[in-house]
Parts: sequence; structure tokens; C-alpha cells
Amino acid sequence: MIFGSGQRDALGKVAAQLGRRALVVTDERLAADATFQAMVAQLKAEGVSVRVDGSTLPEVPVETAIASAEAARDFAPDLVIGVGGGSCLDMAKCVAVLLTHGGTPQDYYGEFMVPGPVMPLIAVPTTAGTGSEATPVAVLSDSERQLKVGISSPHIIPTVSICDPDLTLTCPPALTAIAGADALTHAIEAFTAIRRDPVPGLAQERVFVGKNATSDHFALTAIGLLWHGLEAACTDGTDAQARAKVMMGAMTAGLAFGVAGTAAAHAIQYPVGALTHTAHGQGVACLMPYVLAWNAPRIEAELDQIAGAIGVSNRDAVIPAIAALFGRIGIPRTLQDLGLAEDKLDWVAEQSCGIARLIQNNPRPLPLEDMRRLVGAAYHGKLDVLETN
Repeated sequence: MIFGSGQRDALGKVAAQLGRRALVVTDERLAADATFQAMVAQLKAEGVSVRVDGSTLPEVPVETAIASAEAARDFAPDLVIGVGGGSCLDMAKCVAVLLTHGGTPQDYYGEFMVPGPVMPLIAVPTTAGTGSEATPVAVLSDSERQLKVGISSPHIIPTVSICDPDLTLTCPPALTAIAGADALTHAIEAFTAIRRDPVPGLAQERVFVGKNATSDHFALTAIGLLWHGLEAACTDGTDAQARAKVMMGAMTAGLAFGVAGTAAAHAIQYPVGALTHTAHGQGVACLMPYVLAWNAPRIEAELDQIAGAIGVSNRDAVIPAIAALFGRIGIPRTLQDLGLAEDKLDWVAEQSCGIARLIQNNPRPLPLEDMRRLVGAAYHGKLDVLETN
């Protein structure tokens, strides 16, 4: 991991050590950007042949990843570089899997389904949110399943990540807020995830093993960085110090949840996002205060530590403070505000319970009746209903 202002200029030299034929995966807007084109020129100056694929779409529809890999086969790349937001990085990961192992993305859904290493992969994030530059996850949208789906494998952790916060300086306030709120949710869910007995072999049985000393270190670091940088970066996009805090926070949150995993806020967002077509970061951040309120009886020690990291008086002040921050940067307060129809609450609860790998990671169990209460509280904005239980 290479982090710092101006470090994008290392791309050419880094890539030349890993391959000679680079497929650069990005989106249509970035492909025309002068800074992106300068990075392509660096690659060529180091003797790397380049093909640019600007076909990435938001949420990475499965069909686009298949088409991208097919279109690249005649170029025969030996290196994939993802440049852009989380969708571009996830697209690059998926394309690297398909180019290396063949098949379709559906062959690799779930955990440990990628059969071996993929071709070298470089991630260059231009937003600070998903943490995909540090994680073993690629998230796609599958129209047949009407839900997001994930490929989770240590083999898709990037070989090199180049994190240059200067690339986020032009990120608009709304996208900065959504991406940063996603990162803060990653950090909080990783820090408050279930703690499993660390039996030998646990990490070979689960990609996400639950909270542990390593993930706690990165998660708490990320919470502090994002708390102190996110609102400032949304208010003044030219604040380089705030931008660096947010990008470092997103990266360290990725290092945390890439090991520990996420939990109920992410589980509920998947069906909510499928119905409302709203941004992932908006959904998980909207849900986070309600999930924290539900989990509060099981995470008192963690709430004490979060209080210290964000500078509030005690654990009881944490959830209101996080909800207030999200409100100030424009995150919807309720599922109703996100556009969810009230007659879909039961369906959302049922679908959320079905995402077992995330629900099993939640520190307090969520059987269907309790999930219905939680989803209802998040729809009606009734935090106090959860805090009294």
C-alpha cells in the first residue's frame, strides 16, 4: 500500500514491475479526465502496453464484467489496473478473476470460490469510501437475483494499492459524504462485530472472522480519522488535510472489515438498495444508528472506546453524535426518507435475515421478529423503541 499526496505518479514504475500489458479499468467520465490520461502516459513511458476499458457502471452489473473480460481477451493482458471509485475497483477485481480463471462471476459468488491467485492487480481509488483497495471483496449487482452479490476471496486483495488523496479533491460534496459515511459504517460495524473463538483454521473457514485485535486497531483508527475529517472534507473539498484523513480512514476501515466483516446495517441495505435504487453508502449510514441502538447492550465496551475516539462524554452520547454527523452531511434519517415503501418492510426484514454471513456477524442476534422491529424503527425514525430493549 502506497499512500500520500502525489503518489499516483508512482503508477508507471509500480506497474512495470508487475506486467507488460495492462488493462486499465475505469468509467467513461474518468477515461476522458486529464489526470487519468497522465497516468496512462506514465504507464506507456515505462514500456507498458495499455488498453483502457471505460465501461464500468455504478453497482457493477454482472453482464458488464463478463463483457469487459471478453473484450480484453484479444489484448491478452498480464496486469489489471482499476482506477476510480469502488465500482471501478470491484470491476477490475472481477475482470482479473475472469481473465485468470474463466467462467462467469456467478461461478465465484460467496466465500473462497476463487480457486487460486489472479493476475497482478493494482487499485488506484479516486473516492474515499468502499475501501476496496484493501479488501478481499468485489460487490456486483445481479438483475436475476435482484440483489447485490459478492465475491469474497483473499486472492482478489490488490497486489498494490496507490492511495493519493489529491485524486479526491474534485469529488463533489454529496459523493464525498456518501462515500465517507460508507467508510465510517465499515469501521463501526467491524469494531462492533461478533468476536469468535480464534480456533486454528478459522481464517480458512471464513473470509470474515469477526472482530479481533488487528481489526480493532484499524477500525478505531478509521473511526477517529473519519470523525475528524469527513465533515470538513464535505464542507471544503479543497481541504487537503481533511481529504487525507478521509482517504486514510476509508483505507484503514477496509483493512478492518476485510478481516472482521460487516453486519446488520449492510445486510438490511442490500434489499433496501434493490428496492430504492439509492446509493449503498446512504443506505448503510441511514441504518447505522438504529443497528447501534439494537446492539448497544452487547457492545458497551466498544461504545466507550468509540466515545474516546470521537471526543464525546460517554457511551450514551455516541449514537446521537453519529446520527447528527450523518444528518449534517446529508444522509437520510429514515428508510422512509430513502424512498422505501412501507408495504415492503416485511419483505426487507425477510431478505435481510437471509443474508446469513452478515447477520451471523452481528453482536446481538436478529431473528425475524426482531428484524421486523429494527427495520420498522428505521423506517419510522424511532430510535427510542430500540434503546429501551
